[in-house]
Amino acid sequence: MNRLAAGLSIAAAFAAGSGATHLLRPALAAENITAQIIHTGEMEGDALGPANAVGYRSKMFASADGATVSIQVGNVPKHLHPNTNEIQYILDGTGTIWLGDKEVTVKPGDLVIIPKGTPHGGTKPTSGQVKAIAIKTPPQAPDDTKLLD
Repeated sequence: MNRLAAGLSIAAAFAAGSGATHLLRPALAAENITAQIIHTGEMEGDALGPANAVGYRSKMFASADGATVSIQVGNVPKHLHPNTNEIQYILDGTGTIWLGDKEVTVKPGDLVIIPKGTPHGGTKPTSGQVKAIAIKTPPQAPDDTKLLD
């Protein structure tokens, strides 16, 4: 429960703070914020969105002028976002991911800061699937993912 509260607190604080982004550049996403409690620990399978070919799932909870908040689970190939910063709060699972030029271990409670242009992904789980809250600012445009080898 403490991990969930911490994750939601971080997400709420980040979303509120990113409101300043609205003053600095045009919005890339429409406002879609509602008051809600999201029980991420209870979300599994299709509740996390449809799976892609490798089993990765993602579901957006909030989208506003300055940021999006979503949950994601599973493996994503190594990639980068040229124009979007990303913050991930690891909820469940352990494993390794690429962050910059290093492979690093992640576990529940970790906060991963990914500045725009930083290679990341390539999740290799060692215990359960890695499930994370992902906050992206500014909201990620559909063409803002560059796959890497």
